[in-house]
Amino acid sequence: MKIIIAGAGKIGRSVAAILSEEGHDITVVDRDPEIISSISNELDVICVEGSATNPEILREAGAADADLLMAATELDEANMVCGISARRLGTRHVIARVRDPEYLSQSEFLREALGLSVIVNPDYECAKEISRILRFPSAGRVDAFSKGSAEIVEHRVREGGKLDGMRLKALVRELGARVLVGVVERGGKAIIPNGDFVLQAGDRLSITGSANELRRFFIACGDYQRPVRRVMLMGGSRTAVYLARMLLESGMDVTVVERDRERCDRLLDLIPKAHIVCGDATRSDVLLEDGLGAADAFVALTGEDGDNIITSMYAHERGVAKIVAKVNREHFSDILENSGLDSIVTPKDLVAQQLARYVRAMNNSLDSSMETLYRVADGQVEALEFKIGSGSALVGVPLKDLKLKPSILISAVIRGTRSIIPDGQTVIQPGDHAVIVAGAGRIQNVDEILEENA
Repeated sequence: MKIIIAGAGKIGRSVAAILSEEGHDITVVDRDPEIISSISNELDVICVEGSATNPEILREAGAADADLLMAATELDEANMVCGISARRLGTRHVIARVRDPEYLSQSEFLREALGLSVIVNPDYECAKEISRILRFPSAGRVDAFSKGSAEIVEHRVREGGKLDGMRLKALVRELGARVLVGVVERGGKAIIPNGDFVLQAGDRLSITGSANELRRFFIACGDYQRPVRRVMLMGGSRTAVYLARMLLESGMDVTVVERDRERCDRLLDLIPKAHIVCGDATRSDVLLEDGLGAADAFVALTGEDGDNIITSMYAHERGVAKIVAKVNREHFSDILENSGLDSIVTPKDLVAQQLARYVRAMNNSLDSSMETLYRVADGQVEALEFKIGSGSALVGVPLKDLKLKPSILISAVIRGTRSIIPDGQTVIQPGDHAVIVAGAGRIQNVDEILEENA
């Protein structure tokens, strides 16, 4: 596909890298010559220097015959103008990044009025991700399929715990939970394991199952955490506002610590049911005075990665059960590997996943449609949800008789609201949703999981 990315900030660059790796024809537009030079040297993409709101620049970038444009500049209004211009020039689909909460409340109107295919909001997506984690605090990460009918969660194997040294084919028998380990990350390498795989301390697992079965799993292996009731948020950003509203609606008690007095006054209007504290959350005395010791969870949401990481480590040392930190820079991942902070959220990766899902969905056949895409194990593996059509080669055949390509796993079948952890006798039916685990970028259409001569 021919794709234009307007704006090469953190999100634009991340999206360009992912889609370029998947073989798409990518053109990046940005007005900063240093950014253009950097991307030109790093990625196999075409670069155009100039303003993405200028129709002549968009025409030079190929908007007249582009399949998709993503407007990801820093300004919401510029993204909307860019989207309108691209549509007028002939671009088939337009995705615009829009961050202002006022615009988010009018998203359906804006989509129709401006001719946008999708509106993405990194702050809102980040808040949704953190909200899922806090509702299931036993997991390091939680991704949902079919509106929660099945979930894939991330969990690290503790040294000396029940999982340490366990063979995967014994997991259901030993723990009594119908779950499936789809990915094991060990030593920086992602493995899609079989039943003979033996778990080791330090392994990071991606586990699929229904919410009830996953809860049973965590209880059985001794790693269950009680539900979160009291949450402290560090930083009063847009993400914090979205997240506080979600948590308050679910009945949690929320405290927001923000150092800027004017922002605190604004937060009193935006989230009146939250406790707003004007103070510097990087100071331990401020955190302790305002209830860190009584909090079930601590979430660091400032724009400074260093502040978020260091303060999260302090909260971990003080015994807060659940810690979530927003981190933008990828090179911190090695530092955090053994820090005890298992829940790290990166907004640009969430948006990149969302766009990759949309792009692949545009290429789907009538026999299957991609509903969901998540990247796990630091982006090495994808968990993809497909709705199965009647013409799919998977329909009506027991799974044991399907010839799957190497290192591909069907980790769940969702039928209605029921989540099925499949075995060899499971037969996929039209209308089912299948969750497929495979290497990143390998699968565009569900029937591609089969060997060609099958």
